[in-house]
Amino acid sequence: MTACATLVLSNHRPETVRPAKALMACHDAVILEESPEPHFEAMLSERLAIDAYLENLDLEYPEFSRRMCETLRELHGAGKRLYQVEPFLEKLIQIHEFFADGGRPANLKRGTDLHEVYTAEREATGALIRFYEVSVRGTFEETVRVVKQFARVDAQRFAVRDRMRADAIVAVLRGEKRCYIEAGQIHYPLWQDLKQKLPAGYPLQVKFLMADAVRDMGYRSHLYGPGDVLTLFYRFHPHRTSRREDLFAGRALIYNKLIAKEEIVGNSESYPHTRNELEVIATVRHLSLADCRHLYPVIRRASTKTAQDMVQHYLNFKEGAG
Repeated sequence: MTACATLVLSNHRPETVRPAKALMACHDAVILEESPEPHFEAMLSERLAIDAYLENLDLEYPEFSRRMCETLRELHGAGKRLYQVEPFLEKLIQIHEFFADGGRPANLKRGTDLHEVYTAEREATGALIRFYEVSVRGTFEETVRVVKQFARVDAQRFAVRDRMRADAIVAVLRGEKRCYIEAGQIHYPLWQDLKQKLPAGYPLQVKFLMADAVRDMGYRSHLYGPGDVLTLFYRFHPHRTSRREDLFAGRALIYNKLIAKEEIVGNSESYPHTRNELEVIATVRHLSLADCRHLYPVIRRASTKTAQDMVQHYLNFKEGAG
């Protein structure tokens, strides 16, 4: 059997577990987007309860993590090989432990992976803090500027992360046949890093996990919000500018106020998160930069529900006036 790999792009939402499981079952091995955990094997073999495994982890999406653990147990029982591969995050944990033991940034040797990870993370964290500071009191123009600054730095961090992960993935692929590679949608450029490192002609397919669900809902779109689009532009074109940068940054500010912040735990077959993302993306596409400039000061301190109502009222008024 010819070796091949499928790079599967999706977000960590409870509703993605079922389609992911179906696709994982068609492969011999699964490469997960997570750093190695010491109790992973014990959880898979049911020597450790899932809740006990998860309780000490810093979980952004707890319901997704619980359902995914249940799925991974089933796949493990069916003979699938599971790998936790995310060297950037693994090295970030090593850096935190190094500092906890009294180490200092100056002790990280230049030219090493640890120094590269530390630098990328420090720059991205600093840019994010500047965004939070400006977004509270700054003007719309100032906030748009720091959004773009953060997106550029974040794109550089993703470039480091993807390169490191591609190296680690290729090492795993050498010993496997059909392999499922899990990746967040923002890591779409990972396919380029993999193609550069894999042997010429190695079959590598890229699949957006929720593409069928998006089509079934009647959308001919993707699940990238304006902030992700901006970050991907900088990721693919780190030295270029675009006349649409301000527009995407402005729309990102509105998008972040409208999108659901918490996991929607309910009927996953109706894809509530995917529907929410598509609806908000469709909404902000109706906004010009001038619209964003008008709306942002009004909704920046509003709740998600209030912001949604205010933006919809604004668009209805704008349509009626037009």
